[in-house]
This record gives sequence, C-alpha cells and structure tokens, in this order.
Amino acid sequence: MIAEHGHTSRIGWQLPPFYCPFNEGLVHPKVAELEQRAVEWTDTFGIYPDAVERAWGLATHSADFSCRIIPYGDVEPLLLFIQWNYWANAVDDWQDSGSSTISTADITDHSVRLARAIEAPGSAMLPPGPLTAALDDLVTRTRAMLTPFQLRRFTEGARDWLFGAGWQAANAERGVMPSLNDFVAVGALANGTRFSLTWSDVANGIGLPPDVLYSPPVQAVTDAAGFIVSADNDLFSYNKDDDQEPWEQNLINVLAHHHSCSPREALPAAVALRDRVMTLFIRLRTQLARDADEQLGRYLDALGHYVAGSVEWQNLAPRYASPRNRNELPVEGASFGITYRDTPSDPSTEPLPLPALAWWWRQLEE
Repeated sequence: MIAEHGHTSRIGWQLPPFYCPFNEGLVHPKVAELEQRAVEWTDTFGIYPDAVERAWGLATHSADFSCRIIPYGDVEPLLLFIQWNYWANAVDDWQDSGSSTISTADITDHSVRLARAIEAPGSAMLPPGPLTAALDDLVTRTRAMLTPFQLRRFTEGARDWLFGAGWQAANAERGVMPSLNDFVAVGALANGTRFSLTWSDVANGIGLPPDVLYSPPVQAVTDAAGFIVSADNDLFSYNKDDDQEPWEQNLINVLAHHHSCSPREALPAAVALRDRVMTLFIRLRTQLARDADEQLGRYLDALGHYVAGSVEWQNLAPRYASPRNRNELPVEGASFGITYRDTPSDPSTEPLPLPALAWWWRQLEE
C-alpha cells in the first residue's frame, strides 16, 4: 500500500476489488528488451527537457502497458507502439497540466496540428523542437509499416484522443462538470482505444475486413472494452489529478455531481457501473465468438488482453501508484496492491439507463 503524502485522498488508496474473470497476468516475453530500446529512442530525441521530467515520463511504464495489452506478436510494431505511447503521454501531460495559461483554444489548435501532421508528414504545422522531431520520426516509420486501412484507423484513434481532450478542456474552462450521459458518451474517447487496438492488430497480424470491424456488434464490444479501460483509469488516476481546480472530469467526480454526494460515496457506484458494462462485454464477446472465424476470434481475444492488461499495468505504474502531486520523484515498486473478485459488484444484466450506451445491449441476441 501507499503511504499518504500531502493532502488526504478523497477516495482513499485501497481500491475496491476488480471484476475481470479473464485476467491471466500476461506480458510480452520481450518487455525488458523493448523498454530499453524505447527509452534509448526517447533519449535520442530528447523529448524530456530535464532529469525530473524524464523520470516522470518513464514512470508511465509505457513499455509495460504496451506489452501487457499486446502480450504476443511481432516485436517491431510493438516497439513503435511503445514509442508512440511515451510520446503521447508527454503531450497528454501538457494538455492535462491544469495550467491556467493553457486554454481550450491552445489545445484545439495544437490538436488540429497534431492530427494533420500524422496525415500529412512534412506539412510544417508544428513548431520545431524535440517533440516535433520525434513525431516526424514516428509518422514516417508508421506510414511505412501500416497498410492504408490500418493507417486510417490509427488516425481515427488519434483524433478520438485529441477530440476527447479538447472536449474536457472546454468543460474545465467553462467550469462545467458534464452530465453522466454526456460523459459516458464522450469521455472515454480520450483514452485512445482505437489508437491502441490498431497496434494490437498490426503486431498480431489481425486483419478484420471493414464490414466486420465496423459492424454494430463488433463496434459495441470494442466500445465496451474502451469504456471499461477508461473507467479503470479513472479509478487508478484519481489521486494523481485530485489537486486540480476545477475538479478533474472522471467517472467518480461525474457520479458525485450526478448523485450530489462525495467522491468516496460515489466510488461504489462507479465500480458498479463499470462492472455492469463488463458483464455486457463478456456476454457480447461470447456471442460473437460462437460464429467467429479465426480473425474475429483473435480480435476478441485481443480485446480481453486490452482490458486485463490495462488493470495489471496501472496497479504497478509509478505514474498512478506514487503520483506527482504527492511525490517529488516517482517511487519504483509502488503499488495499489489490488485484489480481484469472481462476480460483478452489480449483478444486473439489464441495460444501463443511459441513452448514449443503450445501443450496446441491443446488439445482444434474444
């Protein structure tokens, strides 16, 4: 467990047990080698301006994240994905810094330029500097490795992340805590599910045709996985962001606002909502697997790795377990010491009373 530092946590440090019945604790066997190569890349481009920023950048454990959600597959695509994650976390930390000097206009302008730089290399949309040079390298190698369809999907994932970040910044600037329905509809975009799953497919050689990948049932099970990962991140990252004013937009704070209660009182409701979606995810994944061909079957397996691997990674990442708002430097070996449960905290199989998500349950067969 983590000793309390600085201000007292609103929700405490002992997270409720996680319902994730398919967790196998998998990690790619080349994780140490890949981490070393990725860190050498960050140092070559100098994406961290000093030793302190470098320490916090590496505290994301981006290699561990990538190798847990993609525990099998080719090394070179996985390495490129890890490097993208180190780079994206550096950008994300700037966007989430809470600085009053960073406005929604700043983030929107930067996001448009980032998205265009991915689509059109050499377009001179970003100012020169280490992050721009690193981005140019990433884009050049990504375009050489991915097929046009994979590249389009990856770009969509990047836009999801940037679009979600801009929406949250606009809410914070206006002092607005979004409604629960609005948050579940838009908030999960910021975790970059399609951004990550593109690399899972590339590394594993999974190639679903567009009419399967974008069919309503497959999109529903994909979005449900993304929602679970986003909800889990809101649990693990809560104490990392609880010094921000206005309060961070996450599932716990949105539910606290929705129910007019404290964050600690909202925590069980957040877990229950997450577990209800987990039950839907398991049912829909099982339904799709019954008639799935080899490619769809592997895609559904990869979604499970994405969900379970994200939990295992965040439990051990110093970024969350020894957050920057309470520590001068990350504490290696810090952990939430999470536990697992065999059943959901909310056993209901009924659709959630949220119009933005109701269509997921409509994909279930009678």
